[in-house]
Amino acid sequence: MTDYNYKLDKFLIPRIKNKMNPIIIEFGVQNGRSTKKFLEICEKNNGYLYSFDIIDCSQVSNSEKWTFAKSRDDNFEYLKTIIPKKVDLIFLDTVHEANHVEKMIYYYYDYLTEGGYFIIDDISHLPYLKNQKRNNFYCEINNSETLKKILEIYNSNTENFDLTISFISSGLASLEKKNKNKLNKSNKIITREYSFKNILRKIIKEQK
Repeated sequence: MTDYNYKLDKFLIPRIKNKMNPIIIEFGVQNGRSTKKFLEICEKNNGYLYSFDIIDCSQVSNSEKWTFAKSRDDNFEYLKTIIPKKVDLIFLDTVHEANHVEKMIYYYYDYLTEGGYFIIDDISHLPYLKNQKRNNFYCEINNSETLKKILEIYNSNTENFDLTISFISSGLASLEKKNKNKLNKSNKIITREYSFKNILRKIIKEQK
């Protein structure tokens, strides 16, 4: 089993596999690994999957439980004519950049049912650090910035959704909607890491 499949089976699929009549939106299809897993659930539990990608992935499946459309995930005016008003799970696996992920969360969050999940792929920079097996500057920086942005959104919305992070493979973040509230605007997290008090604490520790 690949790291990607293990990540999906361990962290993502359990959130939806026992849901009856699930409505799922998938942004990013590529070779259809997540698509096929979602369709297994839809076939079993009488659900439906809507998938979108900028390349033509329509040959991934011929399931009657599936609609595919070639489109960007932020083509909002077009996509709102296709997707239902309420869905149980949104899986985002397209542009792995913090600003894009933030835009997607704030636009599509209202589509989630209470108890629904918004899941973002590729939020861990650890596999992409220098000298690690995937060693990739772009992925390291973008995944790190994406996780930071998700934490900022959560810090402003702890009463609105629960956040779970998995660091399996390249990571996943799960936002579980708790109520009907609109999301609050995210703000930078202000810590005391670089405060004079903490610098003094470190100096004292080093002298012991």
